Amino acid sequence: METIAFIGGGNMAGAIVGGLVAAGRRADSILVVDPGEAARQGLVERFGVRALAAADASLAAAALVVWAVKPQLFAAAAAPCAAYIGGALQLSVMAGIPSDAIVRATGSERVVRTMPNTPALIGQGVAGVFARPAVSAADRAMVAATLAPTGEVVWLADEAALDAVTALSGSGPAYVFHLIEAMLAAAREMGLPEAEARRLAVQTVAGAAALAAASSDSPETLRQKVTSPGGTTHAAMTLIEARGVKAAIVEAIVAARDRARELGDEFGRALP
Repeated sequence: METIAFIGGGNMAGAIVGGLVAAGRRADSILVVDPGEAARQGLVERFGVRALAAADASLAAAALVVWAVKPQLFAAAAAPCAAYIGGALQLSVMAGIPSDAIVRATGSERVVRTMPNTPALIGQGVAGVFARPAVSAADRAMVAATLAPTGEVVWLADEAALDAVTALSGSGPAYVFHLIEAMLAAAREMGLPEAEARRLAVQTVAGAAALAAASSDSPETLRQKVTSPGGTTHAAMTLIEARGVKAAIVEAIVAARDRARELGDEFGRALP
């Protein structure tokens, strides 16, 4: 079985590794490179994978290299790997770093960029994916198989769209968690017990998302169906609209997109 190497052993790498092992991939076909002892040891203990503190010639056996380091660490992480990985397919889960920079750092034109999100940890994520022209159909199939255990995969024709994906779905769980925080704060103010309030809030969000996914109606139509004139939901939505909450959320997501672009410009240029 071909080796998959992960450069970086954080949460997203752990989610993908766990999904691969659960799907039947042999643990000894997975190699993780991370200087952090805790990260390495955690993955070894949980999944039985091989792990290294630093890159060495064993990386040359990798058919797929998954870049799972923070964008600001990519240049330093890539330098010791470059001599061994030029023939491998490169899969990046890093925000912002453009594929041109990954080509320069690795020597491989076969680069795929993806932006997953944290629900991948439980197999409920979604990832936007872009492949450079040199990526073959077989390469795409390998990427799809690698990401499938983490959730849905959405292929994109334009690499620039990944910055918007980063802002929308990559950062998106934080927006949802913030909403749940606000719902729980209101529940406390109204005197609801914490445990019951959490169950009600979390399932309300989960159920609404499931209904939006299953329904042919637009989110606007679904909202209108809940909002009877003069009713309780109408009172809430009137205040939300008056406070400009929707506009603020739109501005926030655009700000996240702009930051993704800045990361690409900043750290992409830093590479030789």
